[in-house]
Amino acid sequence: MDVATAQSDASLLVKQSLAAKLREEIIEGHLAPGQRIIEGHWARKFGVAQTSVREAINLLINEGFATKASGRSARVTSYSEGDIAQIYELRGALEGLAARLTTQRQPDLEPLETTLKDLRKATKSGDVRQLIEADLQFHLRLCELSGNRFLYAQIHTVLVPLFAFVAMRVVQSHQTAQAWESDLDRHKRIIELIREGDAFAAEFAVRGAMQQFAQRAYEIWQRKEAKS
Repeated sequence: MDVATAQSDASLLVKQSLAAKLREEIIEGHLAPGQRIIEGHWARKFGVAQTSVREAINLLINEGFATKASGRSARVTSYSEGDIAQIYELRGALEGLAARLTTQRQPDLEPLETTLKDLRKATKSGDVRQLIEADLQFHLRLCELSGNRFLYAQIHTVLVPLFAFVAMRVVQSHQTAQAWESDLDRHKRIIELIREGDAFAAEFAVRGAMQQFAQRAYEIWQRKEAKS
């Protein structure tokens, strides 16, 4: 390994380490939704260059934990209650279409089966963060299997920051993984309907599931607001 490669690897590790620290600050609520992430403050706190913090923030933006408008400071991802309602309306339309297209294509459903197993494992072990990650992957894989790359690109843009926000709120409201157990059957039913080849039933099931998931998001929101 030459010197340049070693330096690049070391720089990447620093960025990843800083991103992990900032991610914990966000998830644990020390950085609130909508709050500015001030590069200088965190550079001083962690004893690193401000450039390194900026690069770490860029990683968080890619993960959905932060957003940044042109010419402005990065902020922790934030959604209003109305935003959440509209996002789930959009999810119902896009993911319902994805279920219909996937059913018509009949691809190998192993990616969905695998993420469902991960969901069950995380629920059983009580690992909320892993559960949320597995849930995200299930819905991304569903849209990927649709074969429509434009649909996938759109849903990826919607889901990644949404699930990052959900992770923050779930941890801060102390919700347990067991509260998500009823959703396992809904995910399983989606796979079954796709495999059975009933495209419109699969689409209807996904749209119905989104209504249930939206209610879960609303409950999480209300629980957090009650604690504030």
